[in-house]
Amino acid sequence: MTSIRRWLLGWLIAGLGAAALTAGYGIFLTARSEASELFDYELRTVALSLPATITDSKSLTHRSPDFEGLAEDRLFIEIWGNTETPVYMSLGGIDLPRFPAGIRTIERQEVHWRVFGSQQGDRFVQVAQPVSVRNDLALRLALRTLWPLALFFPAIILIVLLVVRRGLLPLEKISNALATRSLDSLAPLRLDGRIPVELKPLVGALNDLLKRLDIASQSQRTFVADAAHELRSPLAALKLQIQAAERDGSVASSRTFERIEGRLDRMIHLVQQLLTLAREDAPRTEQLKVISLRRLAERAVADASVLAEARKIDLGLECDDASSVHDLYNVHAETAGLEVLLNNVIDNAIRYTPEHGKVDVMLVRSGAEVNVTVADTGPGIPEAELERVFDRFYRSVGSKEQGSGLGLAIASRIAERHSAKLSLEKNNGRPGLSVVLRGLRSA
Repeated sequence: MTSIRRWLLGWLIAGLGAAALTAGYGIFLTARSEASELFDYELRTVALSLPATITDSKSLTHRSPDFEGLAEDRLFIEIWGNTETPVYMSLGGIDLPRFPAGIRTIERQEVHWRVFGSQQGDRFVQVAQPVSVRNDLALRLALRTLWPLALFFPAIILIVLLVVRRGLLPLEKISNALATRSLDSLAPLRLDGRIPVELKPLVGALNDLLKRLDIASQSQRTFVADAAHELRSPLAALKLQIQAAERDGSVASSRTFERIEGRLDRMIHLVQQLLTLAREDAPRTEQLKVISLRRLAERAVADASVLAEARKIDLGLECDDASSVHDLYNVHAETAGLEVLLNNVIDNAIRYTPEHGKVDVMLVRSGAEVNVTVADTGPGIPEAELERVFDRFYRSVGSKEQGSGLGLAIASRIAERHSAKLSLEKNNGRPGLSVVLRGLRSA
């Protein structure tokens, strides 16, 4: 599992270490460059300041060289006269040939030398110094410059630890606030103190999620309460009818059994509608596919024709180019969902249309969309109730039809899932209502 704290500490400490090493190397290069300039000046100064009396071989010395420290013999001096052999050597055991006048870096017996030569009248003076002397001095200068940084590096790490802990403290507060609250609490987060700007979107998203969960929980509680109320009424009535039949001895009466059967049919229909609504409210994994809306409508009209004939209602389907080989009403939809929508809307229209009335199912293609209209010649509903009929368990005042009040709510939920809109409209020039489904995407 990735830890933000460990990630921040690791990269910050590693970055500080890399920066310290880079700074040290840069300081060493700078010190060596400055030391090289200083020593080059020293070589030239020594060569030009040697006295003219050093001219014979009696001045030759054979003292062994010592270049470990910054001693006075850190330089090697050679003087030539008119001969090919030097007349003076400051140190013994070193064999450096004579080089042309000027300053240069040479390698002799795996040792790098910095050499300065100068022609002074009849003599030639050459002063040399190992490059290692300069590097030693540069390293000492760099170490003297960096030791305060090395001393304070643990203090810097401690400061980083404290800063990271302080920076992540608001996240810990949010975690503690969520962990310590009650299981039933869906109230927004209320954090003490100021919230960092970077965490405000997170807190806002959490509060929005809690709000949506609260709305969903409230809807679920309302749904359960309404369902219990709707189921309680027919069950209580059924129980009273059975008790009354037992008291007056009419259990075997066909009228009593008809009433009982009617109550049972109503409860079965209600339970079926509740199950359908629960399925529509649950997350769906079914993908939209191309289906024939005309065939679905034909099947829905055929299924509802029995009920329409029993109530003496003229039920029909209207669509343009119905005999065409090419189906103009192919849409992207869910077969099961759209079939439930059509069945509920048509069944609802038939139940609220009086005898000898008419129910028309019309398919219309408009550009890239296909619309469905189910128009009836029923009594209609008041203008103020047009929007409320899509609420769950809502039934129009004065309605005498038996129902659960869930049919249009289920249809509206299916339309939303298809990015379409379901609405109720008054019929122009005739009584009744039209249920219109707009926005189905054509294939």
